[in-house]
Amino acid sequence: MMNSEGNLKKNSEVLVFFADGFEEIEAIGAVDILRRGGLDVATVSITDKKEVVGAHGVTIVTDTVIDEVTGANPKWIVLPGGMPGAENLHKCVALGEMIERQTERGGHIAAICAAPAVVLAQAGLMDGRKMTCYPGFEGMCGSADVDGGRSVVDGNFVTANGPSSVTNMCYEILKIEKGGDTALNVLGGMLVDTDKGDFSL
Repeated sequence: MMNSEGNLKKNSEVLVFFADGFEEIEAIGAVDILRRGGLDVATVSITDKKEVVGAHGVTIVTDTVIDEVTGANPKWIVLPGGMPGAENLHKCVALGEMIERQTERGGHIAAICAAPAVVLAQAGLMDGRKMTCYPGFEGMCGSADVDGGRSVVDGNFVTANGPSSVTNMCYEILKIEKGGDTALNVLGGMLVDTDKGDFSL
């Protein structure tokens, strides 16, 4: 049975999924930047425990757990990288079903670092699409067109290549949801040099 907190988080615009071994900068950075941009973001553990330990030993307590949001239809599913975090995301059956449903209904998915390859490409979702991922994971990408860029947008998918590119990934999400000016203002407030890198309107 879903509690009131679970129902509230189920209705969030953005669900960021956390697995043991997640890359801290990518996961926490995404939550921070997207909330700065005014999006309603919920953090979700893929197990029945809210406490999740990152790849570098940082422990966080998520807003909710995956069983509370399996029927959700968020605007965005966000998948951090890190190892074994990305592999744990890939092994989560409930998350795989949510990703499949999100794709079928035309919802957005963003993935960073190892996650574009380990989670999305291994599920066949990136076949024929442009994407990027952490260097060394290209062999998992099947027939995807792998770009070496910091972030790539192809249809409803946004992919980014590693921890320092979390700003690029979030910029693309905010640009879609809030417009380019808002996205640039958010990064500017963080003192990100938007004159460098891929931050075009």
